[in-house]
Amino acid sequence: MNILLLGKTGQVGFELHRTLATLGAITAPGREDLDLTKEQAVASYLDQHRPNLIVNAAAWTAVDSAEAHQVEAERLNTDLPKQLAEYAATNKGRLVHYSSDYVYPGNGTTPWQETSPTGPLSHYGKTKLKGDQAVEKSGADHFIFRTSWVYSARGNNFMKTMLRLAESKAALNIVADQIGTPTPARLIAQVTALAIHSKLETGVYHLAPTAETSWQGFAKEIFRLAGKNTKANPIPTSDYPTSATRPLNSRMDVTKLEQALKVRLPAWQSQLELTLSEYLEQ
Repeated sequence: MNILLLGKTGQVGFELHRTLATLGAITAPGREDLDLTKEQAVASYLDQHRPNLIVNAAAWTAVDSAEAHQVEAERLNTDLPKQLAEYAATNKGRLVHYSSDYVYPGNGTTPWQETSPTGPLSHYGKTKLKGDQAVEKSGADHFIFRTSWVYSARGNNFMKTMLRLAESKAALNIVADQIGTPTPARLIAQVTALAIHSKLETGVYHLAPTAETSWQGFAKEIFRLAGKNTKANPIPTSDYPTSATRPLNSRMDVTKLEQALKVRLPAWQSQLELTLSEYLEQ
């Protein structure tokens, strides 16, 4: 299998690079090798390397800055997956693409299903949804994995920010009315490898651990596992204004993926313990 991995320096891309190595030869260009913002550069790279599996972990993930850099976010989150999907469709390849809980309207308390009505609240969410729709419309063999609250032992993320702040803060105010599921990049990569090996049916799937929490609950568990005495005080979203509107409900039903792969996804707490241990051992 000739695999093209995009976004290898990101949290998910790093984990994919080492997890997918057993499935075939991986070409993973860095930014110095391939400018993903340039359509013609991507087209030429595809023609040169002729991958039969494209794993697209590249994205504009800075939610707030997407409001000010709309063209750039649209290129990476909408136009790039569209281009990759059209290439895969024309060349009888497969595309694995990653999306977000931000495609949903974020209201209510019921976990979203893959068939739930969409309604993104931010430009980031809108570009991710348009990317999903372009991939589905392309006719390519594809998996779209919608994930939430991604973190890892590497890169910039909530877990590492909380640990850094806990070194000097006795208490932190953390949003408590946004509910979702923290998802480690390692789990995303492991499930991706299983899906490819199992020849998962084309479609959209939710990929996250089970159970739910708030950002405050996430922080409290980080502090507990790390042996920190920092207190996590609950605050509403309204007390922490941001450029982009955040969804209050990021719960995602993972039943479809569990049934398709015949697995039980682990709880977020056990995944946090593994990821935190990896980080602390570095």
